[in-house]
Amino acid sequence: MINQNKTTRALITGITGMVGSHLADYLLAETDWDVYGVCRWRSPLDNVNHLLERVNRKDRVFFAYADLNDTISLMKTVQEIKPDYVFHLAAQSYPLTSFTAPVDTLNTNILGTCRLLEALRAARESDASYRPVIHVCASSEVFGKIPADKKPEEGIHEECPFHPASPYAISKVGTDLLGRYYAQAYGMTVMTTRMFTHTGPRRGDVFHESTFAKQIAMIEKGMIAPEVKVGNLKSLRTYADVRDAVRAYYMLVTKDPVAGEYYNIGGSYTCEVGETLQALLSCSPEKERIRIVPDPERFRPIDADLQVPDCRKFKEHTGWEPEIPFAQTMQDLLDYWRKRVSGGEVFLTR
Repeated sequence: MINQNKTTRALITGITGMVGSHLADYLLAETDWDVYGVCRWRSPLDNVNHLLERVNRKDRVFFAYADLNDTISLMKTVQEIKPDYVFHLAAQSYPLTSFTAPVDTLNTNILGTCRLLEALRAARESDASYRPVIHVCASSEVFGKIPADKKPEEGIHEECPFHPASPYAISKVGTDLLGRYYAQAYGMTVMTTRMFTHTGPRRGDVFHESTFAKQIAMIEKGMIAPEVKVGNLKSLRTYADVRDAVRAYYMLVTKDPVAGEYYNIGGSYTCEVGETLQALLSCSPEKERIRIVPDPERFRPIDADLQVPDCRKFKEHTGWEPEIPFAQTMQDLLDYWRKRVSGGEVFLTR
């Protein structure tokens, strides 16, 4: 039960990321909750720059400095805030990076999730009235490389077997299972989600559609040669807008939350990565002179290349539906990079 004697509090781990920052925006606009964001002292603040004045004024937004790899900081944060809702989004979230940093990925994503859930369990055991609702964010990458002849007709459903194709995906299998374990073993209201590809403004430039948009914006400004470097263009993806994704996360914790449940969530537009690139190029006045150049460094050793979800379970439980069309998402993503490029920043060409 939510404590009615104080303002409802939401804790977002990874508030400085794309999803965390959009979730903060959504909660501030659509609820009267106070929003506490877990971030490290060295976390980049670009994605929450628009919130910093409110943080300084202590106007419903607060930063809690903690680290998933430091148990004491998590224990202290949870005990001081006693959040009613917890959105665990923080992670080493780049699949390609996980091939070169597997230990850091596994430690942050699996053990970091365990440390956070232990901190919440300890707070709950010290105060029997404390009953937070917890969202643990896993990933569609847990399903990995599913052969075309094994993909269910309606898409990947919750009971499809895990076949992770990267250290990142393996770490998210652990994250997923930990969330369910804490619900079953300790009676905590924990739910896990496997969000499929979601994107939009503030998307990191290590992800395919965002690096495409960034390169196009830099080409338009004459900062790089008219070439877009690419990896695997044949991978099939189903896209959701990040702003639809955070609305789904809000509905997850407020629409009759069921402890131990797990849901696939994703958009309704499916295409190959190459078609995503063409959608972005179609928005550019430079499209006729831009060449597409395969870059060996952008290919994964193994690719989860058939990511098409069946989201009926989540939709039937919450009534959620994606609302923002794919074309709008791509336009907004490109405009986001155009704005950043026009601001005079210097970027890595990745």
